[in-house]
Amino acid sequence: MSDFQSEIGRRRTFAIISHPDAGKTTLTEKLLLYGGAIALAGSVKGKKAQRHAVSDWMEIEKQRGISVTSSVMQFQYDGCCINILDTPGHEDFSEDTYRTLMAADSAVMVLDASKGVERQTRKLFKVCTLRHIPIITFINKMDRAARDPFELMEEIENLLGIRTCPVNWPIGSGKEFQGVYDRESKKILVFHANSDAVFESKEVKSTEVSLDDPNLDSAIGTDFAAKLRDDVELLDGAGDGFDLEAVREGKLSPVFFGSALTNFGVEPFLKEFLQMTTAPLPRNSDSGVVNPFDPDFSAFVFKIQANMNKAHRDRIAFIRICSGKFEKGMEVFHVQGGRKVKLAQPQHLMAQDREVIEEAYAGDIIGLFDPGIFSIGDTLCAADKPFRFEGIPTFAPEHFSRVQQVDTMKRKQFVKGMTQIAQEGAIQIFHEPDSGLEEVVVGVVGTLQFDVLQYRLKNEYNVEIRMSSLPYEEIRWVESTELDLKTLDLTSDTKRVQDVRGNNLLLFCNSWSIQWALDHNKGLRLSEFGGTDFER
Repeated sequence: MSDFQSEIGRRRTFAIISHPDAGKTTLTEKLLLYGGAIALAGSVKGKKAQRHAVSDWMEIEKQRGISVTSSVMQFQYDGCCINILDTPGHEDFSEDTYRTLMAADSAVMVLDASKGVERQTRKLFKVCTLRHIPIITFINKMDRAARDPFELMEEIENLLGIRTCPVNWPIGSGKEFQGVYDRESKKILVFHANSDAVFESKEVKSTEVSLDDPNLDSAIGTDFAAKLRDDVELLDGAGDGFDLEAVREGKLSPVFFGSALTNFGVEPFLKEFLQMTTAPLPRNSDSGVVNPFDPDFSAFVFKIQANMNKAHRDRIAFIRICSGKFEKGMEVFHVQGGRKVKLAQPQHLMAQDREVIEEAYAGDIIGLFDPGIFSIGDTLCAADKPFRFEGIPTFAPEHFSRVQQVDTMKRKQFVKGMTQIAQEGAIQIFHEPDSGLEEVVVGVVGTLQFDVLQYRLKNEYNVEIRMSSLPYEEIRWVESTELDLKTLDLTSDTKRVQDVRGNNLLLFCNSWSIQWALDHNKGLRLSEFGGTDFER
């Protein structure tokens, strides 16, 4: 196998998804520890030495102990080159989370052992199933009080509609957490608590015992040993068997139990995960399926982040390489821009730390300096064979607020800041027809983005804003271009707006108002989605 093929073959690109506080960022950092990418984990909840998570780079993240934006990190482990996309898990996450999943080939779903499947997890899971990507489940916090593991498995299957297969099985939980049983090796890994494991780079100390070992009862206790034997008999007799093909098709989720905080089960999970997942997957385009092993370079933009380095006022476009090899300074065709561009200043990013790279391969995520020419969903490819990747959908916002600048003398900074942050995909901007951007309606997927918007405008653009909440709950794009928005017969609480591309939209307070509009306006066609970002 050529070096080119082997480099692509050893790539693994995955996203970590979870509900708030399930331990996703902690797990991410422990994985980075094993890959040698960082020397010290910073627990987002830890007070020891006031550390904050390495993968959280924005000041607001360090203050709140949560992930607000998606981080991209790369490390080497066991012959594989791993790209982790750490998505925000906070309840008020953004559209950025959905889009980041479009760049992944698989996903790790982290669940809190005491809470199970939560609302936000379901949303993220749906985005993964749209693309049929493998989903591996890590049930975290077994060192704390946890629900019955059979109950957790049943909940995953019922609420998410995916079959499950436990790879290991927990023995007790909380203060009585004894360890896990590995179903393939039929060995028990006995857990030994270690408070220093939070900040250490080694797997927590454990002892290995087989299921038929006469010393098992003394190692974990007679009651736990008896329950484990019963559980294993039930799993082997009634549970779903492991089917690698079904895992790779997104039909079966392997389940691991462990504790990211104490490092217990993290390294075995990582090793198994790398065996289950594949090299970069093919991508759909308007010219057919693009094979990652195709020698021609191609990529798409899935995220844009301005002012990652406040001192330089820069803007980074994150691209997912889909085929071929990237080389620093190479010239490619920017399909949406209709011209050739030189890809200067390519970087790997570890939160705020950057490293200029010379080359990268299909499956890798890299950041490019963006002078303002890229948008989310843009395709980069060879000039002699132009095509477009399948577009990234625009997700309808769920919360709306009117935003005005406090100081009218700072209109220029206000418009620039609002436009740049909107281009990153964290917010969507709407304005009344025939009006400018002095006063705008901002739509977001999660309300935390309002706080982020206010914080960033103040700190990055020196603009103070005034926000007032709006009662709208539904938004629809008007597909009937022949109708005049001003003449539509609508309820008094329906608002007419336009987006930054001039598309007409309607904001509704409830579903009843939507039906009223459809019933009273012949020929009116409404859509829940605004097309895709590449249709420009």
